[in-house]
Amino acid sequence: MQTDHRVFVGDSRSLSAVPTSSVELVITSPPYPMVELWDDLFTELSPSVGDALSAGNGQVACEQMHAELDRVWDEVSRILVDGGIACINIGDATRSIDNSFQLFANHARIIQAFKSRDFTVLPDILWRKPTNRGTKFMGSGMVPPNAYVSHEHEYILIFRNGRVTRSFEPNASDRYQAAYFWEERNRWFSDVWTDIRGATQVGDDADARERTGAYPFEIPYRLIHMYSIYGDTVVDPFWGTGTTTLAAMVSGRNSIGSELRESYVDRFSDRIESVVELSETVARDRLVAHKEFVAQQRAESETPAYEAENYETQVVTKQERGMQLYTISDVAETADGYTVDHKPVRSIKTQDQSSV
Repeated sequence: MQTDHRVFVGDSRSLSAVPTSSVELVITSPPYPMVELWDDLFTELSPSVGDALSAGNGQVACEQMHAELDRVWDEVSRILVDGGIACINIGDATRSIDNSFQLFANHARIIQAFKSRDFTVLPDILWRKPTNRGTKFMGSGMVPPNAYVSHEHEYILIFRNGRVTRSFEPNASDRYQAAYFWEERNRWFSDVWTDIRGATQVGDDADARERTGAYPFEIPYRLIHMYSIYGDTVVDPFWGTGTTTLAAMVSGRNSIGSELRESYVDRFSDRIESVVELSETVARDRLVAHKEFVAQQRAESETPAYEAENYETQVVTKQERGMQLYTISDVAETADGYTVDHKPVRSIKTQDQSSV
């Protein structure tokens, strides 16, 4: 199996290089309106944002920031196939402006934006980031009533383009090979994710004024497996450090990224150097975890009923039997990205040299 991965330097408000109705999945984390980290970027895109902030008019500034994101959502609507899925990782903002502390509900504004574009709103995921901070309250501390709830979660909003789901040929191999394990489904499709830590913000220059809102690899990796099949194309219009592309490579999907700053694209070659090893680690970890799950089920006298076709293990459901993992065998650079060759995983040696 071979996949293609393209990255374009440009403004994601115009994804002209991506044909209409040509991709199956969008996964992205845009700049968060009203988070100070992104004020300069939004002001570059729309100088009126800076004017509103200077005047202390937070609601106007927030709406103007979202108006710029709306232009990207127009493009997302255009490029997605009917029934295609958009996953948007977004955090709300808390901020004092004009001497008033308040929350700016970015997730609610984006839901309205997608509803107005005839997307179907699907159940979302609350990503609660673990924290080691001892002081979690905000405001006046130990006395009421002027303290505020700590803000340690983000949303993964999920939308379907149109009203109907994608259709497939009966027993389509690319779909059934892309199945996930029963226990993975139970964890991935939970409405609260607490087991994924946030990624460090990466400075682009000496004073770290330009930054990327990176999310951890596990976020797009899960979403790709939840909402696409082998051979699908995944688009990230806010490409950043390329984590979505990296996850698509490891997952056997094609990808397209759009990034405003060329320096981020240039640095992606450093991440590519370890992608073969990463794909092997991910496949091994999934198989080892499943083997441990089966062992636990046996210990509880609940041995799964079906035999996997490609691995020496049992699975819980019929749909898992044809599941096939892939690892990366080669990566070649092209004029606008990369071509990746994949090979099927039959077994993987664990640290104790046993096969899975």
